[in-house]
Amino acid sequence: MHSSSDPSAMSLDPRPAADLPPTGHRQFPAHGDRAATVGLALALVSAVAFGGSGTAAKPLIEAGLSPTHTVWLRVAGAALVLLPVAWKHRDAVRRRPGLLLGFGLLAVAGVQACYFAAISRIPVGVALLIEYLGPPLLIAYVRLVQRRPVSRRATAGAGVAVAGLACVVEVWHGLSFDALGVTFALGAACCQVGYFVLADAGRQGDRPVDPLAVSAYGLLIGAVLLTVLTHPWTADWSLLTRSVTMNGHRLPALLPALWMVLVATVLAYLTGVVSVQHLSPPVAGVVANLEAVVATVLAWILLGEHLGPAQLAGGALVLAGAFAAQSATSARS
Repeated sequence: MHSSSDPSAMSLDPRPAADLPPTGHRQFPAHGDRAATVGLALALVSAVAFGGSGTAAKPLIEAGLSPTHTVWLRVAGAALVLLPVAWKHRDAVRRRPGLLLGFGLLAVAGVQACYFAAISRIPVGVALLIEYLGPPLLIAYVRLVQRRPVSRRATAGAGVAVAGLACVVEVWHGLSFDALGVTFALGAACCQVGYFVLADAGRQGDRPVDPLAVSAYGLLIGAVLLTVLTHPWTADWSLLTRSVTMNGHRLPALLPALWMVLVATVLAYLTGVVSVQHLSPPVAGVVANLEAVVATVLAWILLGEHLGPAQLAGGALVLAGAFAAQSATSARS
């Protein structure tokens, strides 16, 4: 969505375009065909990785681990894995402390806590598809608050994705799902805007921060915040040494726990934050709608959470909206 003649067109830096540092002076590469391709590939990997989080977490929740303790396990485990990355980029704390704190609060603790609370009350696929009202909210934020141009294709892609979401929740039936679960999912959508805005902000200004540092410190800060809020020492962690049930099949609880930490968190956050460096945040956000499709399919196969024809059609619209938004990057890079 960046024009080659106007590299600041989709910047989220609040300064006027004339005050932005020259593209050649940035730590991260300018947008182009190659950058868009790399960004799309990373965004797809991130979406697929994130898409398995709810499917992995739900058996743990159903076995007795609370949603808050499940999200603490996910975030704290990932933070532990990324400690070497945080140590390597320890100067980031001095350079952009506010950015790292905001990312940990919104993009990690806020998104995950709201999402896990939602899937404890409504189906995984529905929770994620509601959460992915975030990309349209993000486009509205960029256009109305920061007054930056947004391509028509990206806007249209977001609109198609919203139509898909309406089909998934079957709004014509008066939204028959648990109201509190839907509210939690909407909270996750609002926090998700912070994920993309702050991931992009890390490369702006005179003190850019490596996206790996943003992920590592965001997870570390999120783990600290969740530790204070969830009191993990009160949980019965012996559950991880036992078996859980997934769609009628017994398996060691440690398997979904490890998948949730290593794939659905470490891999998902690293690839997701880096992808925003190559795509504009609105485009990366709409491409991330694929996570909802992946989650719905996995929940159907592994958890037995079946969706109706209208909901499947809605998932197809989400997919179409994601690719429509991404094509805007290729067309205008």
